[in-house]
Amino acid sequence: MLGCVLALMPVTWMHAVADSRVRTVADVPAGDVAVVFGAGLRAGRPAPYLAHRLDAAAELYSTGKVKVVLVTGDNSREEYDEPDAMRTYLVERGVPDGRIVSDYAGFDTWDSCVRARKIFGVDRAVLVTQGFHVRRAVALCRAAGVESYGVGVSERRDATWYYGGIREMFASGKAAAEALLRPDPMFLGPTETGVTEALAAGHGR
Repeated sequence: MLGCVLALMPVTWMHAVADSRVRTVADVPAGDVAVVFGAGLRAGRPAPYLAHRLDAAAELYSTGKVKVVLVTGDNSREEYDEPDAMRTYLVERGVPDGRIVSDYAGFDTWDSCVRARKIFGVDRAVLVTQGFHVRRAVALCRAAGVESYGVGVSERRDATWYYGGIREMFASGKAAAEALLRPDPMFLGPTETGVTEALAAGHGR
């Protein structure tokens, strides 16, 4: 019984921290920056789950809910570039290239949250991801110093959705440890001014 209680503590923590901050595109509070987490490519294009995240981000931009979109993903190999694929997809859907900022070292959720704060200077954000992942994203970004609301993109209940839900159960333990220990991301690097410059350009119009 004690083992079950301990195993469920990280999940309980995530729900306690994030439940009240999970919204839809329609009712999420407006903010300057949306953060879209990578979720895989197929033949160099966003895989369906990632495409759905980007569709939601494009809608947030088009309706004036956000002014800049920070796309964060994996570019650890020359032939695999999530952020540039995400940028191309958003531009095709009407988001100006100058309002998109790329983080090429968002290797996992914690890294993306820490880098959003420490590298790009984001202290408030709307996080865009699938519903099964959004609570972990909100909890980790808040632990990293980013005041966050999350948009949980809905999906049909297919094998990928069930796999994602099961994976989150195991990932919650790692997330709780990251929130407690606050490790540096795999790659930190120098600060970047892309978000600040994109916001300033938007204010000048």
